[in-house]
Amino acid sequence: MKLIDIAHLGGSQIGCRFAAEYNPALPTLVLINSFTTSSELYRAQFADEVLVSKVNLLAIEPYGHGATRTASEQFTYWDSAIANLQVLDQLGIQSAFVLGTSQGGWIAVRMAILAPSRIRGVIPLGSSMDHESAQSRELGCWDAEAFCAPWIKDLSSEVGESWAPSDQYCNDLIDPGFGATVDDQTRAFWTGRMKQNYRGDEGRRRLRMCTINLLERDGLRQRLDFVECPILWMHGTSDVVYSARHAQKEIRMFPRASSIQQVLVDGGHHFLSASNPKEVNKGVLAFVSRVCDSETLAA
Repeated sequence: MKLIDIAHLGGSQIGCRFAAEYNPALPTLVLINSFTTSSELYRAQFADEVLVSKVNLLAIEPYGHGATRTASEQFTYWDSAIANLQVLDQLGIQSAFVLGTSQGGWIAVRMAILAPSRIRGVIPLGSSMDHESAQSRELGCWDAEAFCAPWIKDLSSEVGESWAPSDQYCNDLIDPGFGATVDDQTRAFWTGRMKQNYRGDEGRRRLRMCTINLLERDGLRQRLDFVECPILWMHGTSDVVYSARHAQKEIRMFPRASSIQQVLVDGGHHFLSASNPKEVNKGVLAFVSRVCDSETLAA
């Protein structure tokens, strides 16, 4: 794990990790994790020798997640997008593809909006470009208000340093992300990680702000015409947070993207890179290769 110092929000340390030593001859793929997880969400991608040999995999943890820290208690998804771009600056990486799961998807698209000349392609997994709207719920998406509001209230009071999220809290996140039938080893791993990372009052405050952001984020639909790069949207048919029907509608909302592809993965869950790594890794590698080839031909 690297900690990269950046200037944003008055100074921040951003947690990130490469799958292998950086090779400037290879394209770079930034990986952005989902709500309350960490860069370890992409263990299956880091373990794929073929993918790692073809692409620099760089997982960057958003504000409130993993090892990323800032003195500011207030942050938004726009801040995480800016921070990610500043991390690329610090690492000397001029351009990159960006893959994001759930909240990572809308951070990835924000990066493409903020720095269109630097983002070569965006790959949302199980994501949404809408805010948490009634329209999205009508298309089978989750009720964010019902999920988030009680937790925001519960996390509003100061706690002791031995506090950690409850098993119920962890399971309420693991079940929709990985699927309710997820194996015991995966459930134990992520329960342990969440309890460790959000321990004590400092952890409670970060967790509360992450939950506020999840519920109250701004939608991106009116900004999607600023996205000019290729899009590969991968979505599981068993995603219980954002439905495949919703994703099929949203993929048509990128009027200026140079190419658009959507892949529905049969039986895939919300955390698609974890539930269906073979399909994701194969699709990502094909997409990156195709875009790189087209850029070469256009040069």
